[in-house]
Amino acid sequence: MALVTPRPLNAPLPSASSPAAPAKPRVQPATRPLPKPVSPEPLWHVILFNDDLHSFDYVIEMLHSVFGYDVEKGYRMAKEVDEHGRVIVATVHKELAELRLEQILEYGPDPSMPESPGSMKAEIQPAA
Repeated sequence: MALVTPRPLNAPLPSASSPAAPAKPRVQPATRPLPKPVSPEPLWHVILFNDDLHSFDYVIEMLHSVFGYDVEKGYRMAKEVDEHGRVIVATVHKELAELRLEQILEYGPDPSMPESPGSMKAEIQPAA
């Protein structure tokens, strides 16, 4: 059995540059080309059109039910559609725009207005 001389506690550890340890060659990791960035989906506007057959309360309630908008935001949009004839209620990717359009068109008539024949009119258009 060979005797090993213990190293003093305060003695430095052997380093890669010391003659006791042979230098290891540096190996560069293999490089791969970066993947092409994924281009974002084009955005679409969901546009609500004004009519005289739905009340502000109906518009506010519908926007809350379909989009989750609070009363204040619903009121601002109801006022804009009333004053300008249309309002962009959302700008989202096409699949979600189609879903929101369907939800608006299927929301039903305004129960506070007997002459209301059905849902409000809406459409989607490309945002760009």
